[in-house]
Amino acid sequence: MKTSLEKKYFDGDISRDFITLYKSKAIIYIAMGLLGLYLPIFLYNLFGQNFQTVAWYYLIGCFMYGMTVMLGAQYLNKFGFRKALRTATFFGVLYYTLFYFTNAENFKILIPLTLIALLFYRLFYWIPYHVDFAKFTDKKNRGREISMLGATKNVAAIFTPLLAGFLIVKFSFSILFLIAIILYLLSIIPLFKISRTKEKFVWTVRETWQHFFSKERRREVLAFMADGAEGIIGILVWPIFMFQILNGDYLKLGAIATVITGITIFLQLIIGHYSDSDKKIGKKHILRFGSAFYALGWILKIFIATAFQIFIIDSYHKLMKIFMRIPFDAMVYEKAADEDHFIDEFTVIREMAVHIGRVIMLCFVIIISPFVSIQWIFILGAIAALSFNFLRMEKSAT
Repeated sequence: MKTSLEKKYFDGDISRDFITLYKSKAIIYIAMGLLGLYLPIFLYNLFGQNFQTVAWYYLIGCFMYGMTVMLGAQYLNKFGFRKALRTATFFGVLYYTLFYFTNAENFKILIPLTLIALLFYRLFYWIPYHVDFAKFTDKKNRGREISMLGATKNVAAIFTPLLAGFLIVKFSFSILFLIAIILYLLSIIPLFKISRTKEKFVWTVRETWQHFFSKERRREVLAFMADGAEGIIGILVWPIFMFQILNGDYLKLGAIATVITGITIFLQLIIGHYSDSDKKIGKKHILRFGSAFYALGWILKIFIATAFQIFIIDSYHKLMKIFMRIPFDAMVYEKAADEDHFIDEFTVIREMAVHIGRVIMLCFVIIISPFVSIQWIFILGAIAALSFNFLRMEKSAT
């Protein structure tokens, strides 16, 4: 029986496997909401507020995954995608368990172990997730399905930053890691019902790199690298910059993030509907002006000096991100679905490009951060945001 949401929002039936994948991801979004904003700050304080050391942590993690993802895909041929998704959950639990026990006395031992746990989580999770998502969604609803995921993430982000800030002030970071452990364990439950996906990664390491650097895939690879490069600015630099502006006030940081997120949810769903439209206003048009206005948001963030300015400018930025992110993701999954039996090879290329893009951006961040205030790094975020359009150009050429 179709739910009221399916009848009113989606065009026809949607896959039960998509719903299963969605339920698991929704639980993970709550954990991400609690820690996404605060984990870089935790590391920042753990490393004696040395921003470059935090950047190195993220760079090493991205490099390890970007260089091994093709090997992981070859192993998944024997291991299986469905089993891999479930196994990834336990590496996620291990990751946060290590952080639960990490402190100033033992971090030199435990922090490298967190990178190893994160590597295996990524290797077991992201390829099966992206392949399954492309297979379990359909073209006429893909933008709306992506929008529903995004809106769910934002719903979780309405209460989780404020709750996390309260818990840090009242207790400590340890309580956040404990809750994340519990949530990751719960996220495995829906995955026991997911269908088996039969895909085989057939490229050798040499063939994978040849395709990565091929002329035919150049623009899509550049778009994926831009995705990774821009994303790491939002993951790493923006939270620490806000923490500095707000003088380390965790509760105020969470409250501002909560209010900003609350005003973006409905637009998330509306844009998803129009990105599925066959009318003139489609994915390419939305991506074109969305990326331009989103890039402007990074420039405006350079000049933020107060909590009120964070609220106004980041609200604008999150709204513009919706216009850029939904059509971009929909086009990516459409292209993945069009790859047919090479869908996992396409996904490996994408994962390599995203994390190589992050590594390149983090190299720039480490080089320039000793000489300028970190908000000037946002210029690089703006350039990367405009580069999302390489995917739109690539689609037009095919």
